[in-house]
Amino acid sequence: MSAIPTLEQLHALGPLQQPTYPDSGAVDAAVARLRTAPPLVFAGECDDLTAKIAAVSRGEAFLLQGGDCAETFAGVTADNVRNKLRVLLQMAVVLTYAASVPVVKLGRLAGQYAKPRSSDFETRPSPDGPVTLPAYRGDAVNGYDFTPESRVPDPQRLVDVYNSSAATLNLVRAFVTGGYADLRQVHTWNTDFVQSSPFGQRYEAMADEIERALTFMKAIGADPDEFHRVDFHSSHEALLLEYEQALTRIDSRTDEPYNVSAHFVWIGERTRQLDGAHIELLSKIKNPIGIKLGPSTTPDDALAYSARLNPDNIPGRLTFITRFGAGKIRDGLPALVEKVTAEGLNVAWVCDPMHGNTFEASSGYKTRRFDDVIEEVQGFFDVHRSLGTWPGGVHVELTGDDVTECVGGGEEIDEAQLANRYESVCDPRLNRVQSLELSFLVAEMLRAAGREGRASGVREQG
Repeated sequence: MSAIPTLEQLHALGPLQQPTYPDSGAVDAAVARLRTAPPLVFAGECDDLTAKIAAVSRGEAFLLQGGDCAETFAGVTADNVRNKLRVLLQMAVVLTYAASVPVVKLGRLAGQYAKPRSSDFETRPSPDGPVTLPAYRGDAVNGYDFTPESRVPDPQRLVDVYNSSAATLNLVRAFVTGGYADLRQVHTWNTDFVQSSPFGQRYEAMADEIERALTFMKAIGADPDEFHRVDFHSSHEALLLEYEQALTRIDSRTDEPYNVSAHFVWIGERTRQLDGAHIELLSKIKNPIGIKLGPSTTPDDALAYSARLNPDNIPGRLTFITRFGAGKIRDGLPALVEKVTAEGLNVAWVCDPMHGNTFEASSGYKTRRFDDVIEEVQGFFDVHRSLGTWPGGVHVELTGDDVTECVGGGEEIDEAQLANRYESVCDPRLNRVQSLELSFLVAEMLRAAGREGRASGVREQG
């Protein structure tokens, strides 16, 4: 049995991106409350997800991970959760049909309330001169309002994260088992999208194929349970040590530690130090885990992360989530994939096409170009095709609402329109239409990958 590191042991490692709380007694009280709270997820569910991601690593499934950059407490409403879930289900249907393999559905939700920041402070102009306050680190830490009171880190917010995550998971579970995820209903939504979009003709053929397949299944009386419900899992970045450590428990079945705040947690680009606290904590849990790898990652780094986080080389345990940027992925990714593959390591490769493509518009808004997002995913597929490996999935920041945060796409949102409906408290997200367009474009890439794989198999047999 692995021992759970104590908070004292973790803090002795000098963890990065942690808030400085003014009241240690309040921190202790919040952590004590979390330690007695019921689990948000169960160990058996985490093991099921590990098995699904193992299929991804073998090229037998595709992973779709998506949701808000940073959740907010105010955003925990039935409408918001339903809209986000709806767009992910729509994307998954398209990807499943195109890939002809199961799509593992992993929400970036029910825990994504904290964000690492490039600076500890934020400065804004005022009539009396520039004002500097602590940076907003997500609702898990402090408030978004630019006031001294709002920006003070408050450990009670950790308990609020737990409560908000529980409410979100309850809603998601009700939706996915209560008929909302019915396959025919989800396909109807996609058909409406294709018919109502000015650029929908490009995707009409695939939508028609799905329609014919569903009609055939209905005609022969096929109506399995999987048509009416789906498995949906939760994930977030494991950033705040007080929260993650307090919700790491010993499973009574296996006597092994699991993080019971989410099915899947990942280590971010800014906290992936090999000798750091975040890797130390996640190396001990049995959940499936991920780690973000940016352009500074070397092949030897990738091997070291695998040795530290998955020493037994368990399939489905470790996911490498790459975030290079559209202009860097074709140069940086091949060496990592080649080295990991040559060593026989079991890893699922997933592309995050968002974080390497952020820039500041002339208006001051952080944004991303839809074309850059697509280009990075295409580069990810191209690299894996050239190496004969499987492009295992995509990790996307998105919303089910019609926001204007990323430029481009079929709606041709430009920088002047960003102010129309920019609602993110952190990084820009793909809106509902951009997310669906992404799914159809990735579906085309998956189809091409499938055709080449089958052709390669025929050549090898011949």
